[in-house]
This record gives sequence, structure tokens and C-alpha cells, in this order.
Amino acid sequence: MPAASAFAFDNSYARELPGFFVAWPPAPAPAPKLLFVNHALADELGLDAAALAADDAAALFAGNRVPEGAQPIAQAYAGHQFGGFSPQLGDGRALLLGEVIDRRGRRRDIAFKGSGRTPFSRGGDGKAAVGPMLREVLVGEAMHALGIPTTRALAVVATGEPVVRDRVLPGAVLTRVAASHLRVGTFQFFAARGDVEALRRLADYTIARHDPALAGTPDAPLALLEAVARRQASLLAQWMNVGFIHGVMNTDNMTISGETIDYGPCAFVEAHDPQAVFSSIDHGGRYAFGNQPHIARWNLARLAETLLPLAADGDDEAAVQRVVARATGLIDAFPAWFDAEWRRGQRAKLGLLREDAGDAALADDWLALLHAQRADFTLAWRRLADAGAGDEAPLRALMAEPAAADGWLARWRARCTAEDAGRQADAARRDRALRMRRASPWIIPRNHRVEEALAAASEHGDLAPFEALLAALREPFDEVPGRARFAEPAPAEVTAGYRTFCGT
Repeated sequence: MPAASAFAFDNSYARELPGFFVAWPPAPAPAPKLLFVNHALADELGLDAAALAADDAAALFAGNRVPEGAQPIAQAYAGHQFGGFSPQLGDGRALLLGEVIDRRGRRRDIAFKGSGRTPFSRGGDGKAAVGPMLREVLVGEAMHALGIPTTRALAVVATGEPVVRDRVLPGAVLTRVAASHLRVGTFQFFAARGDVEALRRLADYTIARHDPALAGTPDAPLALLEAVARRQASLLAQWMNVGFIHGVMNTDNMTISGETIDYGPCAFVEAHDPQAVFSSIDHGGRYAFGNQPHIARWNLARLAETLLPLAADGDDEAAVQRVVARATGLIDAFPAWFDAEWRRGQRAKLGLLREDAGDAALADDWLALLHAQRADFTLAWRRLADAGAGDEAPLRALMAEPAAADGWLARWRARCTAEDAGRQADAARRDRALRMRRASPWIIPRNHRVEEALAAASEHGDLAPFEALLAALREPFDEVPGRARFAEPAPAEVTAGYRTFCGT
């Protein structure tokens, strides 16, 4: 089967939402070269692996040969970018090729990124570079291995064409897979135009795709808001518990599905710091590590504003006020939903099975200790598992003052002992350490290791460092011999000067 017929498309967005996009072809690449294919993901999608390894796969994933059944479209959306509203953004360098139904019956988008200018490009070149597209592979696959909802990379192709950023870089096209590309900004696009009928069609489509149980219910728009908010509460809690900083949490980068999307200026904290910012464009720290739950709530309030016209009952002022009050209540409930998910994750990382009234203070004091001692966030959690097994030395070695952990460790041990009452002590410790190692990774996409791999690929055409790092990131909980360098923090001076960029 030729690569061009590898996809069995069923394109509901293009079919059901005319006027929500512009049909547009990808720009051809002069000399496409396949850099990466995600064979495991291809199998999930039910694609023919042999077809994807064929000689013409590079042409397929570069956009030179549009696959059979595809309907390339640039989607329309708006968005708040760093708090300022842009009524028209849209896919300026991306195209939705279509949708497939995967082996588990899930509808998945197949989209290009970096495939050339569209009517939404706003003066941009519509292209992408090898480094940022391979970053999407590394971080997306790491997030997937960590169990965090995410878009994923199916393929990356070098185009053989240079792109100009701060310097000339080799061009590339990413093929991205998502539960959908519906965003808060998609709703904002039509709300900004006062197009209530389009909003209603969009809400109906979104509910049918992501929350079908809500279809036809009397208050479906606000029920949709709650479903999205709860998904985001879970997602943000998972980000925070692995030290992930998205870097650009604009409303056009918040998905309705609850997946992480857009790995441009993202990074992971090293020494724990709620104020950590690595994005070169986040000058005021709006999207700092510790700010992310607050920004998620702010973004959800913007979604609520778009749904109010669908939930309110015309000129009935009392009914309108009831709708506004309920929507406000849902937004106000978000911090508690987030906190519950965050604390649940923290209890798992602390090795605790049951909830106790003092657990929140125990977790907060642990994070305060890490901050004060400039301890590495990821390794401190991991070495706490060693302490759970009875060996506290590796944890103390991470602290600026090894004895600083004494008081907290005594409290934590007492909490564990109370939970283990009635169990054999050694068995309880072994079980706890095992659970903790399953909750706290050994390897994350360390910023300096990611940059090393991307530089080798982009500047020298050497994919070996990328492939080695990717293999490690796909097994984040396993302390595999020979991979220790991927777990080591960067020197403090490297982290202090580290900046990430959006790639446009």
C-alpha cells in the first residue's frame, strides 16, 4: 500500500463546520528527508507501518504528496496573547489534514506544522525549523511516557529549505496528532464577531466529539464549561507535579480536550522555584511556573464568556443572572478542583495511600524546603523514594545544607508509620518506595540535554543524540545503566541563563 493511501480519513470538522476554516494546500518542500517516524503512534492510529517506511514517506510528511482522503484546511481561531486579545489568529503555519479513527475508536486529528503560509499567517513565513520540531517530539513523547495528556508527533521531515529566524536554520515540517485542535480561542473567534449561531454549532460539535453524554441536555453549554475546567484542573496538576512550564499559556494554546499543545518555549524547572520563567518572550513572568494554575482559571473565564450567550435565555434578565452566577461559580470552583488533583498527585509522590488533614502542610513544607535548599525538583522527589526505602543519604546530598531536611523527614516518617500501622515494617517500606518511584520520574527532558540533541541535529545533521535522549525519555521511571547523564541537572549557571523561544 503506498504511503499516500495509508490514512483512512473521516473529516468531521471540514464536513460539519463550513465557514470555520479556509481550505489551503501545503507548500511543497524542495528536498524532503525523513528525520523521525513514530511507529508506535502509527500503530495506534491503525496506519500501515510498511507504507510509512516507504521511499515516498518523506514526500508525504513534507506535504508534497497530499494523502488520499485528506482535506487540508487552516482553522480559524482568536486568542488572548499575554493578556492582550487578538480577534484573528488562526493556523498561520499549520494545516489540519483530516481525522482518523484509531484502534481504540478515538477520533484523532492529523495536522501539519511548518507547512507554509496560509491566509492567517499575518506576515509570517509559515515555516518551521528542524530544532523546534524535534523539540515537539522529545517533550511530547516525554509527557506521554509520564502519563500526561498531550498532542504527539507522528513524523518530522527536513524540507531542504532554509528558514530565517535570528539566523538561518534548516526547515522542517512536523506531523502532529491530537484529540482535536479545538481551543478556547476557537470559541473566542466567533464570540468576538457576535456570531451566536456559529458558537452554537461549534459547541454542539465540541460536545459531540469530546463530551457526548452532554448532548441534548438543558444546560449543555455550562456543562461543557465544567467538563473543560475539570480536564484542565487535572492537566495543570500533572504539569505542576513534574515541574513543567508551558511557557506560553495563551487562550489559543488551551485545548478543549485537555491535552497539552504547543511545545515552543516550554521547559522543566531544575532547582524548585515557583517564579521560574525560561520563555524569552515572557518578560513579566505572566506564565511563570507557579502562576500556571491561576492562568488556567483566567483562560477558563474567557471560555465562559463565549458560552454565556448560548446558556442565557434571551431577554429574561433573571434567567441571564442565574446563568452568569452558575458560570461564575464554575470558574470559582476551579482552584479547589485543581488543588484536589494536585494534592492527590503529591500524596502519590510522598508514598501515601490515604488522605490526612496534615498532608497539604506536609507537601507545602517539602516544596518550601526544596526552594530554600535550591534542591533539584525532579531528583529530590526521586531520592525521597530512596529515603522511603531507608536510605536518606542521596536525598541529603541534594540539599545545600544536608541537615536542613531533618525536621521535615521526621514528620514524614511519622506520617508513614501511622499509615503503616498493622503492617510488617520492611514490607511497607518496600511497597512505598516502589509506588513512589512509579510516581516520580528519574528522567525528564533536561533543558541542556534537549538543546544538545537539537543542536547536533540542526547544525550537524547528527540524529544520534536526539535518538538516545528520546529512548531515555520514553522510559522515565527506569534507572537504566548508562543513562545517568540524562538525569543529571544542568550546572546552576547554565540554568540561570537558559532561554526558550517559540520558533516563529
